[in-house]
Parts: sequence; structure tokens; C-alpha cells
Amino acid sequence: MKTITETKIAATHPLGELMQTNRRPSVLGSAELAVVARAESAALAAARHYFEKEGFTEVTVPHITQVTGACENIDTLFELDYFGESGYLVQTGQLYLEALISRLGKVYCIGPSFRAEPDIDERHLTEFTLVEIEFPGDFEQLLAHMENITYAMIHAAASCEALAELGINTGRLKAVKKPFARMTYDEAIKKLQQHGIDISWGDDLKSKHEKLLAGDSPLFITHYPEKIKFFNMRRNGLHVNSCDLILPRSGEAAGAAEREHDHKLLCEKLVNSEMYEKLRKRGKDVKDFKWYLDIVEKYPIQHAGCGIGLNRVMQFILDTDDIRACTPFPMNRESLM
Repeated sequence: MKTITETKIAATHPLGELMQTNRRPSVLGSAELAVVARAESAALAAARHYFEKEGFTEVTVPHITQVTGACENIDTLFELDYFGESGYLVQTGQLYLEALISRLGKVYCIGPSFRAEPDIDERHLTEFTLVEIEFPGDFEQLLAHMENITYAMIHAAASCEALAELGINTGRLKAVKKPFARMTYDEAIKKLQQHGIDISWGDDLKSKHEKLLAGDSPLFITHYPEKIKFFNMRRNGLHVNSCDLILPRSGEAAGAAEREHDHKLLCEKLVNSEMYEKLRKRGKDVKDFKWYLDIVEKYPIQHAGCGIGLNRVMQFILDTDDIRACTPFPMNRESLM
């Protein structure tokens, strides 16, 4: 049970004013917003430093795309009229990065991801920043990159003296150690069931499940069922070689997978995916993915990649459950400026 003191502390979070998106202009000159901007800048600088050190090439990907710029959640696409054709605000640069690894090797991009999320709450934004990588390599190498990037971002932000000035405990950030804990999806389902939670194998994990599993430390949950993940993740029995990075406060902060590079199998997985069924209802078909499928056929390279949500990492850094407080200009239905 929370004490009265704990309740007051929760109600007076140092970033409380930043959680109100309907009056954002009134806080643009605040010390609190400046701290968030500095911490965010430090985290991004650390990620870029890691990429430079590891030989990644930064790529500018398109922000208006065909459906190839969509994640598995087709229902949240922003559609627009692109000179008489259907265009979409990009959700992920993944397939565009994949197309370049045959020549460039390790690549990354940092840019916006758009989601038509109508909810105005502590978890959803209509625009947020994704840090994405793709590289020739396997699943274990992928987990190592994810861990190193996230670790660097957290520890760089922990060095921002302004965080301590706001009363944010940077000691818990400096206490983050490698390697991060790991748990398979099957193990996660079993553990949740042991806690009396009504969940079955094949169900996707919700934020409340992820936070319970992670506790106070970063956690990799690996090998999700194929049917609930993006079509191009590499099959491994009934599972795929996939991973979500779960952080305290934020829940899922990154999604990752080894990609399928067998052209025939990739085509089969696409047409049998739930995402493709939704696209068909929008009048789309395989030809919308032709350029990507042709690249995979021409360059069948084993590769992997991930997308790290900057704002979700910042939630952990800033010790808040509210994503709206974690970037200078959070976008939702009421915050258009």
C-alpha cells in the first residue's frame, strides 16, 4: 500500500507539467523541458557515436512511402493522396535499409515514425523517433548491438547533471549492467500464468505484462510466435528469431529480428501473413512489395535489424510512465502546433 508521502511524490513528478499536451506552448521555455531536450540529445549522440565506432553508415530513408513503409499494424497508417496515388507516412525505414546492405553493409537511420493513434494518453503518440539498424549478421550479433546501443544511450543520459537537479535518480541508470537478462516468449507466458494472469500461448504481450516481467532491469524477450510478428522475420519452428527489449517504466522499447533471406520462403510468408490480409482489403497485393522482394532475390544475404523507440528509452531514463513528458514536442491528436 502506498503511503501518503509516496502518493504526493507521484502527483508532483518533476516533469508533471510536460505531461499536458493540450498546453505545450506554455512550457516551451521551462527548465524541465530543457532538461528533457539535453538528455535526449545525449542519448542520440551516444547512439551515433556507437554507430560510427562500429562502422555503420547513416542513411536518409523516405518519409512518404508505399505500404513497404508500414509495420505489422496496418490499421495505424496515415494515408495521403500522393499525386493521384496512395502514399503513406512512414512507420519504419526497415525495408529501405535492408535494400542497401548488399553494398553498404551495416546501415542505420534515425527518423520519425507516424501512427494514426487517436488515443490521448500516457502511452500513445502519433509521431515518435525511431533509431533503426540493419546489418549482415545473425540473431546473436543483433542482440549484442541492441544491448550496446541501449546501454550507451542510458549511460550517456545518466551523465547529464541536469537530471539530478530535477530530482531524478541517476544512480539507477548508472547501475544498469550488461549483459541484459533474457527470457523466451514461452517462458514469459508460463511465468505470467503462474502469476494468475489470463493469457495463452499465441497472445501478444501487453504493456502491463511486459512491465511485470522486466521488474527493475532491462529484459530481452525472444522467439515470439510467427503469427503475431512481421512477415519477414526468420522462421524457427513455430517461432521466429525475434526479440523485444523491455525496459522498466516504458515496456517494449525496441523490436528486432533476424530477417528471412530465402526469396521463395519470404514470398510465402508475405501472402500468408495477417498484415497481407489487411492490405488486400485496402486493394493492395504482392506487386506493392515487388521492389523489396526483387532485392532479396538478387542479394540473399543473412541479415538482421532492429528499431529502438527513442521516447521509450527516455521514459526509463526520466523515470516516468508518461511518454508525453519524454520529448520536447510530443505529438498526439491534441498537440498539433
